[in-house]
This record gives sequence, C-alpha cells and structure tokens, in this order.
Amino acid sequence: MNYEEILLNYAKYFQQSDVVESAIRTVGWKLILLLRGICDACQSVWEAVFRVLSFTQVISEKLGTYYPIWNAIFLVTILAVGTVFLYSERRPPFLKNLIITMAVVMLLPAEGTLQNYITSFTRMTYPRTLATTFAYVISLTLIQIFICSMAGYGFARYEFPFKKVLFGCVILTIVIPNDTLMLPLYTQFRNFDIFGIIHLVTGHGINLLSTEVPMYIMTALGCGLRSGLYIYIFNQFFRGLPKEIEEAAVVDGAGSFYTYFRIMLVNAMPSVLTVSIFSLVWQYNDTFYAKLFSINSKLLMSMRISTLRASIEFIDQIKDTAVSQLYLYAGIVLMVIPIVIIYILLQKRFIEGASRSGIVG
Repeated sequence: MNYEEILLNYAKYFQQSDVVESAIRTVGWKLILLLRGICDACQSVWEAVFRVLSFTQVISEKLGTYYPIWNAIFLVTILAVGTVFLYSERRPPFLKNLIITMAVVMLLPAEGTLQNYITSFTRMTYPRTLATTFAYVISLTLIQIFICSMAGYGFARYEFPFKKVLFGCVILTIVIPNDTLMLPLYTQFRNFDIFGIIHLVTGHGINLLSTEVPMYIMTALGCGLRSGLYIYIFNQFFRGLPKEIEEAAVVDGAGSFYTYFRIMLVNAMPSVLTVSIFSLVWQYNDTFYAKLFSINSKLLMSMRISTLRASIEFIDQIKDTAVSQLYLYAGIVLMVIPIVIIYILLQKRFIEGASRSGIVG
C-alpha cells in the first residue's frame, strides 16, 4: 500500500468516523492536506513515516475499529517528523523560504537571543533600582512587623475599654477598598499638619508628596499597606499561645516589654516570617500608593515597569507596539526573579507560619 492510499484511507476516516471528536478530525484533515503537499515534494524522506502509519492501520484493522490511541500516534508522528524536517538542513528550498517569510510563532526560535532582557536590564538600571527598592521595602517591612505585632499582642492579651470596637476598626481596614481613601489621603499629605501646629508656626502645611514619607508615616501608625491583615494574623497567633508562658515570666520578675520582646515575639517567629513575606511581596509590587503619592519612579521597581515600555519606545525608537511589548515582558520576568528566589528559600517556613497563624483556621 503506497502513501497516497494510506492518506486516502485516513482522509475518509477523519471525514466519517464517529470515534474521535470533531475537533480532532478537523485538525487531522488539515494535517493530511499539508502532509500530502510535503510528500509530493520529498517523497523519499517520508516513506519511513508512512511505513509506521501503515503498521498502525493494520493493527487497528485487526482490532476491528480505529481506536483513538492510533489516531494519537498518527497525529504525533506527523507533528514530530514534520518539526524535525522543517529544521533539517536538507529541507527543500521552498520550505526554507516559507520558514523565513511565514508570519507565525514558531515552536523554537530560528536564532536565540537575550537582547530583550539586556535592553530591559539597561533601561531599568536594574542593579540600582533593585537596591533602592529593597531598601525601601525592607524598611517598611521591619516597621510593619514591629507595629503590627505589638498591636496584635495587645488585642490578644490585654483588656481595655472599647477593645472590640477598635478591633472591629482593624477588620474594617481589611474590608474597605483602598480606592475609597484616595482623596482624603491625597489631601492629608498634600497639606500635612499635626493638630494644626505646623500651620500655626509656618502659616501653611507641608507638602509630602513626591517622597516616601507618607508611606513611612502610615506604616508607623499601623495604617500601612495591609497592616490590618498583619494585626489580625499576629492576634490569632498570640491567642493560640498558652498564658502560662507569660505567667512564668512575671514570676521571674520580667516586665511587659521584656516578656513581649524576649519571650512572646521569639515564639511568634512563624507569624513574623509569614508577615515578612506578605509585606515584602505586596510592598514590592505596590503601584497604588506609589502613584497616589507620586513617588519617584527611579526608586521603585514597580514604577520602573510601568514606564519601561514608553522609555524603550522613546530611547530605542521602537514604534511597533508588538515589539515594545516583548521588552515589557522581559522586564516583568526580571522583576519577578528576586521574589521567586525569596519564596523558594523561605517556602518551608512560610507554609509553617501560615498554617499556625489565623489564615487557615
């Protein structure tokens, strides 16, 4: 049986068979047409392929029907051999011209290059931007851990007036969208004042926009990015620790601050690590507060990414938006790499901390 008869049999099967889905039949029919055109140009190369196909056909006929597994073998054989053939140096000239001119995405690049990453790395001033970003993010994370852990410990261990009301306000900071606070936050830090003292002395407030100061002030007051969630995590964790630990410390003469810093906070390291990773990732990816307070885009990686495409189009004179989009994708990969490395290194402890905190139970 020659290859044309095999093609004809498979063509009839793909048009009439009810064993496989219609989508597979459609794809198979198109592949048959393409395969027959290639076979007409280079019959000798494909003889071995059709010997395999004829063998699968004989087996399926002996079994009494065309089973999907043989159809899968047929399709995979065409794709595999066709891919190898297209990249072979002995392919005919018309296929060489087709590969050069066809406007489709290829499985493997004709010429591998890292130019997109190199250009994005340069335009982002990656080492300097990464250093300033981590200095900013780590400082905010340390402040959040200190403030939120103290607040969570206070809610978990002490009784004071309006405790439930205040903790309800903490929960509200998790529920209320940040967008509803844009205008009051902007106006507050546009003319920043402390109980009217600054205005009384200078005659006007202080403009803190275009700096990182608003974020440090909000974080220090327990109102930073996701601070309500971190307070809740610490509160749930401290409530799960036995009170006998603190009672033993009091018997030994330890005060409240000594008990907290030297005993309770040390035992809360799983939650500290969980909050640290959450805070690092969210501060690292934040663009809402960065844009709201007009923080310098050269200092933060997230702001660099938002302006990378425009910078490349202007500096490198790339007018094709599809091409400039590829540089943006490369920049996003460079931005994600540090966070992925941190998560891989701390994955085990992060999962332990999340399971022991109030996140899952």
